[in-house]
Amino acid sequence: MPPAPTGTSNARELLKSDLLGTVCRIEAGGQLQVERDTQGARWWLRWLARWLCRREARALARLDGLPGTPRLINAGRDHLQREWLDGRPMQLAQPRDPAWYRAALALLVALHRRGVAHNDLAKEPNWLVTPDGRPALVDFQLASVTRRRGRWFRMLAREDLRHLLKHKRSYCPQRLTARQRHLLLRPAPASRLWMATGKPLYRFVTRRLLGWADREGAGDRHH
Repeated sequence: MPPAPTGTSNARELLKSDLLGTVCRIEAGGQLQVERDTQGARWWLRWLARWLCRREARALARLDGLPGTPRLINAGRDHLQREWLDGRPMQLAQPRDPAWYRAALALLVALHRRGVAHNDLAKEPNWLVTPDGRPALVDFQLASVTRRRGRWFRMLAREDLRHLLKHKRSYCPQRLTARQRHLLLRPAPASRLWMATGKPLYRFVTRRLLGWADREGAGDRHH
């Protein structure tokens, strides 16, 4: 793992607090960072919080040095610190420049070549538009990491792409190609199964039992 950051934390801003712990933006050694801390998670969800933290740390370690993704700074059993990426979430920036979508596609290709599938790109807050108009990705808690890009991984990568195209359909529909429209109409079998069975259960657990919302953090960038 990358070494722990040097310097003393000068500022701490709470971005999010829920049943899985806290997310803060901190300044350490003159650098803005995001810190996930699972120590405050409910005892019955602490295993899940730690599992998500490990998944994110593993994905960020694999993506080290890839522009458009945050750099992992430090990770332990109960916490994770990563670079803060400056940018506006998609639902606020509403990118309409076709060049942004070409760059986002190139970012996904680079991500998948490193054996990482994001798995949570339907959420607009996970896409950023940086100050220089480039795409960036955050929140890798559900990411899959593999060394062998087999059939299952290729399906996950395809779904990453479909979610990007759904956003393009929302904000830049006139630039969708015929091939992209065809892909949008043909979700993977596992995706269709998820929409019919898994997603209703997911919504019940996260919204009714845990009090979450899919667009949590949409306004204030909590990731």
